[in-house]
Amino acid sequence: MEYRRLGNSGLQVSILGLGTNAFGSRADKETSIRIIHQALDQGVNFIDTANIYSGSESERIIGEALTGRRHEVVLATKAGLVQNDGPNGKGSSRYHIMQEIEGSLKRLKTDYIDLYQIHSFDPNTLLEETLRTLDDLVRSGKVRYIGASNYAAWELMKALATSDRLNLSRYVSIQPCYSLADRTIEQELVPLCLDQGIGVIPYFPLAGGILTGKYAAGSASPAGSRADKDPNFAKRLDAERIQLGEQVSKIARELDVSPSALSLAWLMEQPVVSTIIVGATRVEQLEDNLRSTSVKLADQTIQELDRISMPFRYGEPFAVYRLS
Repeated sequence: MEYRRLGNSGLQVSILGLGTNAFGSRADKETSIRIIHQALDQGVNFIDTANIYSGSESERIIGEALTGRRHEVVLATKAGLVQNDGPNGKGSSRYHIMQEIEGSLKRLKTDYIDLYQIHSFDPNTLLEETLRTLDDLVRSGKVRYIGASNYAAWELMKALATSDRLNLSRYVSIQPCYSLADRTIEQELVPLCLDQGIGVIPYFPLAGGILTGKYAAGSASPAGSRADKDPNFAKRLDAERIQLGEQVSKIARELDVSPSALSLAWLMEQPVVSTIIVGATRVEQLEDNLRSTSVKLADQTIQELDRISMPFRYGEPFAVYRLS
C-alpha cells in the first residue's frame, strides 16, 4: 500500500481510503465489519464516515469494528448536513458542531477524531465562528486535523485566509466529487489546492458505479445497484457518462485490468490527490478496488483517459451537496 501526506500536514494516509456511507443500509453490520477488517489487513488506514450516514449507523458500526484496532486508523468524520429538522439541526455554527462532535465520539467509541470535516459550506454562519470552534476542538485534543467538503474554490480560499489572519487551525484537506466522469474541480479548486498545500480526497471516484462498467446504454440498472435503489442517483445516469463508462471498460479490457482499477489508477496519477474514498458493500468489491494500487499506467494510457474524459472537465458536476 502506498501512503501519502494529507496535503501539507505530517499525516500519512493510504492512497485508497474506505468510504462507509453504505454501512448500516446497503451493507448490513456483519458485512460492514468484515469489510473494515479486510481493509485494515490490506494496509488501508483511512476510514471516512459522517454523522448522517445510514442514520448514524455507519459511525456505530465503525466504532464496534475498531475495538482494539483504533490505533491503526486515521478516522475521519463530518458534520454540517441535515442531522435533524430542528432549528439547529444542520450547518457549521458553534452550537451544531459542538453538539455533533460529542455524538460522533460516542458512536465511534473514541475520544478523538483524526480528521473532522465540515460537510458543506454554511452560508448562514460566519466562517470565523466555524473556524474558531474547530480550532477549539483541535486545542482540546478532541480533533487532530480539520478539513472541508463540498466547498467551492472561493469558499475554501476565504476559509484559509481567515484561519491565517486569525492564527487558527487551517483546513488540510477538501473532499469534492472527482473522477473521470467529473473533472470540474480541475478548473479552479485543483490549482488552489496545489498552491495552498491542501490534499484532495475524492468521493464518487467511480461515479457511483458508472466507471465500473455495470451500466449500459439502453439496459435497465442492475438489481441492487445504487441506481436501482436510489431514484435520485438514477437521475445522474446520462447518456454521455454511460458512454464514457463503456469507453473506459474497452481500455480496461485491452490492458487486462478491471474498469474500476483503471479509473482509480488514473486518479492516483493526479498530484493533488492524497487519498481516494472507495465504498464497498461486499468484500469482493473491496478486493477489486485494492488491485488498483498495483496498476501502473503508461503515459499513452493516461493521455487517452484524459482525452475521452475531457468533456467532463466542464459543465455541471456529477454531484455536490450544499446547504440552502
